[in-house]
Amino acid sequence: MPFVCLFYIPAAFQQGVSRMVSMLMALLLLSACSTHQAVDAVTGYGQSPGNVSTIRIDGLRPCSASADRSFHINSNEPVIVLAHGCLDSAARFKSLAEVFAFQGQQAICFTYDDRDSLFTSASELTVALQQLSEHLDDKRITVIAHSQGGLIARKALTGQQADQVWQGNPSEINLVTISAPFSGIAEASHCSSKTWRFLSLGLVDAICWMISGDKWFEITAASDFIQKPGALLHQLEHHYKIDTDERNSCRSFGAGDRCLESDYVFSLNEQQLGAVEQRTAVKRIVVQAGHTEIVGDFQTPPRKLIGILQQQGIMKQTQPGQQQAMNSLLSRLY
Repeated sequence: MPFVCLFYIPAAFQQGVSRMVSMLMALLLLSACSTHQAVDAVTGYGQSPGNVSTIRIDGLRPCSASADRSFHINSNEPVIVLAHGCLDSAARFKSLAEVFAFQGQQAICFTYDDRDSLFTSASELTVALQQLSEHLDDKRITVIAHSQGGLIARKALTGQQADQVWQGNPSEINLVTISAPFSGIAEASHCSSKTWRFLSLGLVDAICWMISGDKWFEITAASDFIQKPGALLHQLEHHYKIDTDERNSCRSFGAGDRCLESDYVFSLNEQQLGAVEQRTAVKRIVVQAGHTEIVGDFQTPPRKLIGILQQQGIMKQTQPGQQQAMNSLLSRLY
């Protein structure tokens, strides 16, 4: 057992391992993910009259924590698929789905087991999107994914398996990734250190797996998942890559506007990767916003994100005379 073996290692190294373990536990748990819980409620879609059907596809569901995973789709309209980050759920995007509904657009959510391999989650999304397209007459699908969800969403639209699944499919796909650590998570670097992994006799691997699950090595900069992002499908029209400059951001405030909890999770360096950005389909957008602020939480509407989505034509523009209603909706939802 690795823990027993530590008793036979020099004291200086034991202290080093102990410090390393404490650092891994604190940093990975606090920094690797967005952890706020969203409000649990059933989302309304506000669909226009048309060919509306109720379907069920593994991995897809209404943007809520409802036990019923069936969702309603108008096959004559484009579909938005929202993907959450780690330690989160489909309910994270319940409010954003209602904002899309207000604009006359339909949105559903992709959900996955956070402890699975990122390759596994990406494969599940690949299949789910292809099955969704079979139900659509309007083949336009937009995937909007936050944080770790961004890594999964992009991988789902690359590689040999995705090519085989989508072969001959006439769909038009747009991808929006938000605050995704395409260069790997810096705080997880100890998990990929060959020195620490060797000298700890397996302890590092065990702790990293305990914290992050089967994805523990894939989130590091040394993994093939990060280093070999792959070429995008030809069906993908655009990849809007929204990077958040999270410096000096705050998630919650106390008396006198004192910051109680930082909203800094990933640096711009963690979100940048040449192999991802140097593609003709990619448009990089940098915005000053916190990691949770950008997608909204219980007290902060995602106005910056809404502005970007509207500017890029992903979300419809608010109709003249409807801005007050939009503001009221945001106040109610957030």
